[in-house]
Amino acid sequence: MKTFVAVLGLASLVALSACDSAKENKVENAYENQADALDNQADNMEAAADNLSGNAENAAENAADALENKADATREAGEKAADAVEKHK
Repeated sequence: MKTFVAVLGLASLVALSACDSAKENKVENAYENQADALDNQADNMEAAADNLSGNAENAAENAADALENKADATREAGEKAADAVEKHK
């Protein structure tokens, strides 16, 4: 499901990129890069959780979920920032 959402999001960005200004793309890409880094940290945390058990596993999985939520929030903030740049064109 995560992969499907990522592919759908990428397809949407490609479709919209023809309408975006260079500055808007730069802003959105910066946020997207931060979100990707958070997703990578979450993936690493989930992989580490697989090697743990009990409360330690739950804690690692919760930390990974928190990172994924932060990545989603970062992407949303990037979209809003890009929209703000677009409005000031």
